[in-house]
Amino acid sequence: TLLYVLLAATVGGLIGLDRTAVGQFMLSQPIVAGPVTGWVLGDPLAGLIIGGTLELIWVLDMPVGTFVPADSTVAVVAATAIAVLGSGGAATPSAVGFSLFLTVFMSPASMLADHLMRRRNAQIPELALSRGGVPTEGRVTFWHLAGLLAFFLKSFIQCLVMIPAGMVAVHLFLRAPDALHRAMSLYVHVLPLLGIASAARKLSISALDRRLVIGFLIGAVLVAVLRLPAIAAIIVASLAVCLEGMVHAA
Repeated sequence: TLLYVLLAATVGGLIGLDRTAVGQFMLSQPIVAGPVTGWVLGDPLAGLIIGGTLELIWVLDMPVGTFVPADSTVAVVAATAIAVLGSGGAATPSAVGFSLFLTVFMSPASMLADHLMRRRNAQIPELALSRGGVPTEGRVTFWHLAGLLAFFLKSFIQCLVMIPAGMVAVHLFLRAPDALHRAMSLYVHVLPLLGIASAARKLSISALDRRLVIGFLIGAVLVAVLRLPAIAAIIVASLAVCLEGMVHAA
């Protein structure tokens, strides 16, 4: 278990670099980081559920100006590892829901870590100066690489602390009454709807695509009510949206 915790923390540290320090190839987005973490730990489906849910919740929270959003990468990596490792290798729906609930407590800690990292980065220009008050190539390179290491350690240490603490919480949760387990299983289904509502609220009404909403509602009804396979629901919803577009154009 300790090896998997270290492995998950390492994955969190590496993917966390993509958040701002290196590349920014969107690998740090929850919808990507979650399945990758789950795949490494042997349960990509749990990572996909957690990552997709948190992506909806935080999709429009961006580090613009002085705003410091919650570190969604640390949250999704830690929550996925907690759900999988806390369940013994295959996350149960209730464990997934409980792990999502734990991200509420992870967010303030990740925001504080990002704030401290920003303060540290603000000191780099002064640290890069030589004794003569002039920056040298060697010192600039050194502090640049030191900054990358600091970003890695920020995510790594957070995951290294949050994952074991979360696993302890999951073990206690597994002893809870069945009613709480059913509630956490329902939480998994309700939270994505909250994420969709949150994203829609942050967008202007004119930015909402009517066809996208129609397709989503049709697909949701076909899967949830009529129990159609996902592929069939996608095809039917797509045809319905195309038909609606033709009628509207006419």
